[in-house]
Parts: sequence; C-alpha cells; structure tokens
Amino acid sequence: MSNKTRPFYYGGQAVYEGVMIRGQKHLATAVRVPSGQIAMDTRPLPSLYLGRLRRTPFVRGTLVLLETLVLGTQALLRSADLALAEEEVKVPTGAVWGAVAAGLALGVALFLVAPLLIARYTIFPFTSPLVGNILEGLLRIAMFVAYLKATRLLPDLKRIYAYHGAEHKVVNAFESGEPLELESARRYPTAHTRCGTSFVLIVFTIAILVYALAGRPSIWVSITLRIVLLPVIVGIGYEIVRFAANHGNNRYVRMLLSPGLALQSMTTAEPADDQIEVALAAMKSALATDSAGQPTASEDAQASPGAPIPS
Repeated sequence: MSNKTRPFYYGGQAVYEGVMIRGQKHLATAVRVPSGQIAMDTRPLPSLYLGRLRRTPFVRGTLVLLETLVLGTQALLRSADLALAEEEVKVPTGAVWGAVAAGLALGVALFLVAPLLIARYTIFPFTSPLVGNILEGLLRIAMFVAYLKATRLLPDLKRIYAYHGAEHKVVNAFESGEPLELESARRYPTAHTRCGTSFVLIVFTIAILVYALAGRPSIWVSITLRIVLLPVIVGIGYEIVRFAANHGNNRYVRMLLSPGLALQSMTTAEPADDQIEVALAAMKSALATDSAGQPTASEDAQASPGAPIPS
C-alpha cells in the first residue's frame, strides 16, 4: 500500500482533566476547566516527528516512544496550565520533567533490573540459562500487572483512566466511520488495539524471546544487554502493533491481542458523558486543523458545559 493511500491512525492519551490527540501534523489538547467549559490548545508538531525516520520500519518504534514521552509530557503540562488557569496557578515545568526523569529511572529499575536480580539469585541457580531467562521474563510481566493493579488504588488516577477510556471510545468511533457525536462514541468500548498498555505487554513478551538467547553472563553485562537491546525490542513491538492496526478485523489477530485488550481494563475506566465530550473536542480539533493544513497557535476555544461539542 502506498503512502498516499495508507490511512493515518489518530491516537492520543489522557492528560490532566482532558485528552490529547496526535494528528497528522498537529497536536490537539482539550481540557475541562473548573467552570465546566472546554479549553483547547492546538499547535503544529515539530518536524522531528514528521520526517523520514518516522516512516522507517523498526526505527520508527523508538522514535514513537520518544515522541510519546516528550509530547505526552508537554501536553500534560499544557493541560495542567489550562485546567488551573482560572485559579492563576502555574505548574513548574522543571518539577514535571524531574518527575518524568524519576519515573523513567524507576521504570528501568523496576521492570528491567529488579526482575533480573530476583531471577539471578532465586531462579537461575536451579535452572538452565534458557529457562531462567524465560522465567525472568514472566516475572517481569507479573510485576507489570501488579504495578497496574496498584495504580488502581490511587484516587487521582481514576479520572485519568476515565479520560483514557473516553479517548479510546472516540478513536474507535472515528475509525468505524461513526459521526463524532456523544451518542455514537458512548457505544464503543474503552479498549483499543493500539493502546500503549497493549504495546508494553507486547514489548515484554518479545523481550522474553530476545533475552532468552542472552545466556548467563555477569550481572553487569546482563543489565547492559537488557538496556541496549531495548530499542530493538521496541522496534519489533511497534511493527507488530502496526500490523495489528491494519488487520484489526481478523479474528486470529484479535485473539493474539486479547491479553493486551484485557489488560486495558486496568488502565481505562468507563467515562462520564462530559469526559467523552472532551475527547470529542480534541479529536475534532485535530481533524479540523489537519484538514485546514495550516499551523495554528495556541487557542482557547470553549464549549458550553454539558452541551454537544460544536463541529
């Protein structure tokens, strides 16, 4: 399929009291502010995320991961500023990026280093290197699932998960050709085949196969290998996600993706109508701006609370 006919897959993420949608050339963030209105921020994407590398198989996966981290954090900052603007509260940029850096370090420690250390001293002495590495991978997945379950206990994340569900409903409705209206989006599930939760599970599953061949070198070599090989694993995982997106109606593909879809029950929640409205506003803004083909500056467009979002 040529680039001219290949569909563009809109997607996004939940942010503070809102939803961000990544369009073809623009990023649209919609936020429900305390007054009940919807504030919009729409801006062009940096050229880094639109170049040839973004279309190069097995390379684009790592770039997409970087894009998700950087653009997602920026959208989170903008959403917090929009939501708190009426209270004249400014979120410190340095504090947010510091939290992101700490989160990355924690993620590497928790999901790469910790499973290896646990397996090295409790499993490896009693198994072959191949079996030990496979069991380490299964332990990594188990720790990831336990981590997601633990996050469900945090009250502040419940609304984020609901906005995550709203984003999925709207993307599902759009990709099914439904009108972008509340009644249409409400009927769709909160799970989606291209969700980041499913992507992480796919990456961890591929990691089992890759790391299983690593043998049993010293602990420092093992840690280095797990970090160095991560971009390769991410690249393979992203191509699988793209394949699934192109064959989402195939029942065998959906069977393979079913664990990831089930896991999304931990990172999404059934949204309220006003949260779906916010996701609809973000999607409509991304579509309209892409259609216009012109970069737009940040804007504050608002809709009446509780009313359908205008086209």
